[in-house]
Amino acid sequence: MPMITSTDNNRIKEARSLQRKRQRLAAGRCLLEGLRLVEDAWRAGARPDRIFFVPAVAETNPALAQLVAEISAAGVESLACTPQVFQSLADTVTPQGIAAVLPTPDLPAPRQPGLVLILDAIGDPGNAGTLLRAAEAAGVGLVLLAPQTVDVFNPKVLRAGMGAHFRLPLRTCADWDEVKSHLDPAWPIFVADAKSELTYDEVNWTQPAVLILGSEAGGPSAPARQMGRPVAIPMRGGTESLNAAMAGTVILFEAARQRRRQ
Repeated sequence: MPMITSTDNNRIKEARSLQRKRQRLAAGRCLLEGLRLVEDAWRAGARPDRIFFVPAVAETNPALAQLVAEISAAGVESLACTPQVFQSLADTVTPQGIAAVLPTPDLPAPRQPGLVLILDAIGDPGNAGTLLRAAEAAGVGLVLLAPQTVDVFNPKVLRAGMGAHFRLPLRTCADWDEVKSHLDPAWPIFVADAKSELTYDEVNWTQPAVLILGSEAGGPSAPARQMGRPVAIPMRGGTESLNAAMAGTVILFEAARQRRRQ
């Protein structure tokens, strides 16, 4: 199999460009890096345009070698690279020797999503990715990405999401009117807000509902506050608030608990 030995290779440059939001949007593609993430996307039914791998790493990692063989056998372009070339497209300090370029997922949204999560100006990639992972695990039917939220196909968000992007319907919204267009007016909307007297476990989450999560630093945005009823997580001691990922996970799994007992 021919080996890519130059960082100026067109396929390498194209993949590397997907680390930038503008290029991801223009190409309708994203770059996945790492064995777990590429495998999760593949098992979820995503079909890469191509994969890149380091043969020397595959020789010492049977799971990686098996995945490369499986994807190659399905007719996906599989490009071997030297470690130095692979490092040039990697976003991590210690690359795992496999990456994939694939179309940005656009899963169909269910007509009745049950529980909708809105990320309101969540700017931290780790928080955003963790929330997507928690949302998928808790059975959220649709995630809406409100203005000022980080691009969820940022490499750091993809890693934190651990494959949730390929199993969860996501919609990026240019403004709050677009956010509202995805919602049924009959669905109650709750906004996470530490100052609320209503607590998250007093809400009936067994009905269709919407949860809006803002950033820890800024809290809910003005449009979010206008849309829904505030709900808080009561806390003891001197802790004033949880970060967005922690707060969202607590509320989402309370909703999941109630729904299991329906």
